[in-house]
Amino acid sequence: MTSTAEPTLESLRTRLSGAALIDGDAGYDVARAVWNGEIDRRPAVVVRPAGPADVATALAYAREAGLDVSVRGGGHNFGGAAVVDGGLCLDLSSLDAISVDPDGRTARCGGGVTWARLDAATQEYALAVPGGTVSHTGVGGLTLGGGFGWLTGKHGLSCDNLRSAELVTADGEILRVSASEHPDLFWALRGGGGNFGVVTEFEFRLHPVGPIVHLGLFFYGLDDGVAALGHARELLATLPGDLGVLVAGLNAPPAPFVPGRFHFRPGYAVLIAGFSGEEQHAEAVRAARSGPAPLFEFVSPIPYVELQRMLDEAAPWGILGYERAVYADAFTDEVAEVIAEFLPRKASPTSIVPMFALRGAYTDVADDATAFGGPRRTSLVVNLTSLAADPAAFAADRAWVREFWTALAPFATNPAGYVNFMAEYEADRVRASYGPGKYERLARIKAAYDPRNVFHHNANITPAP
Repeated sequence: MTSTAEPTLESLRTRLSGAALIDGDAGYDVARAVWNGEIDRRPAVVVRPAGPADVATALAYAREAGLDVSVRGGGHNFGGAAVVDGGLCLDLSSLDAISVDPDGRTARCGGGVTWARLDAATQEYALAVPGGTVSHTGVGGLTLGGGFGWLTGKHGLSCDNLRSAELVTADGEILRVSASEHPDLFWALRGGGGNFGVVTEFEFRLHPVGPIVHLGLFFYGLDDGVAALGHARELLATLPGDLGVLVAGLNAPPAPFVPGRFHFRPGYAVLIAGFSGEEQHAEAVRAARSGPAPLFEFVSPIPYVELQRMLDEAAPWGILGYERAVYADAFTDEVAEVIAEFLPRKASPTSIVPMFALRGAYTDVADDATAFGGPRRTSLVVNLTSLAADPAAFAADRAWVREFWTALAPFATNPAGYVNFMAEYEADRVRASYGPGKYERLARIKAAYDPRNVFHHNANITPAP
């Protein structure tokens, strides 16, 4: 292989405690692989660091060799930000240590840990930190962009529960960042994405959760879309804020709890997860049953770790993926009508429209307390996702997502959406997602810690002049 990396590659390897891989080396193809099967990029070198010192060494090498830099945590970004052709990829999957302090209710984990592994470790003590809804997602990317999921109503965003982070700056400085150490950088890390350095360790606050929680799933047909979304609007206005509520436009899976005649049937699912006991969840189930009759329902206790991975099969590793999203205040008549109009048009049975309810503890955090760009009031994130194994169906649904987004944008409170749900990083959308005030503050912090914009393969914030 010919590469600008070749002249000093051996010197890099001698300075690393971890590994440096190039094309042809065992493990190279695994290290450069990402979740989205559409992405096939070949870095000049992939570094698997043994710790923060290796990250600093790799960044110095990239600077000397003139190589672009990308950072791979869980590799789950739709746009493939984790890998760059001809550059240096920092594959953090080697940083996979987890330690849990059950008495102090904290956990530390390496920058390459996935939510499945962190959930498993913390659930040994019936503790958890709010994570996402697909367990093979990386802890790092989700947290740095904000991070919401089943526990957001009860305990806030992932970034709201971040206590500290170990970070390597573009110049190789290793920092411990917290509310008392580099507080400006700590503010920026909680929502500002991977713009400010490489986070090699996260420390989280934990909460008592599980090990058994409660789930109610109610599935409605396509023809009942407007009615189902209207009912979801009423439920969100009345149900306790600490319940996890997810509404999704999708095809029913061929799961054991789905009657056979409804396998793969398109429609709408309203899912309600309870963490405060059986009685509270039973009341929520009664409220859900007061609306339109579902085609089927599933109500059951469920292990928290199973709740966390119940959507994994809807987004398998290697599938082709594209997404856009908007923030909306509620399922208004206009929003519901657009969703009901477009959902039947999808070509792939795996394409999905998950709609996340942000409420409860999410709203208890002041808007300017973190860099997270979403509105800290009761609201929705409507995620439009093309997922397909077949390239033709994927292309059709990518066009469907774009047309769907265009129709929905006039009724959104922020059509730029959530930075973790961007497959494309147009500068105006990133700026609009944060709003001018937060973006300008982030740009000043970016200029202080990464003035050369080394970390730009992300929802990029341009350093302030």
